[in-house]
Amino acid sequence: MNKEQQYRQKTANGKYHRLYTHLRRLPTREWKTTFSELESIIGFPLPPSARLHRSWWSNQTVPNRRSPAHAWNAAGWETAEVDMDAEALLLRRKPAAAAHGASLAEILPVHSAGGWPENLSLRREDLY
Repeated sequence: MNKEQQYRQKTANGKYHRLYTHLRRLPTREWKTTFSELESIIGFPLPPSARLHRSWWSNQTVPNRRSPAHAWNAAGWETAEVDMDAEALLLRRKPAAAAHGASLAEILPVHSAGGWPENLSLRREDLY
């Protein structure tokens, strides 16, 4: 099992596993929610720091710390907007390349422009 699979397995069984599962099942690219709706999904109240500090909603994860960022990152999502006054949140799916570490060929696929024109040459004599 590679490191990414271990990370996802740990998240799927962690404190925020319901959030992870919910996000994995969503068919949309964006999800607007409220802190209250999020609490009903995870099954427990958010800590007071979630309502006081915008940094609680950052996409950065800290090893060995229980964080919802682990859940949404492992599910392929990231926070896009946080409205602390309205207690609202917008999550977006990560681009496919960021979500699974895609290769350059997946990010920038090679497209054929057709065959080489017969009268086009790169010989020095033909260029000058």
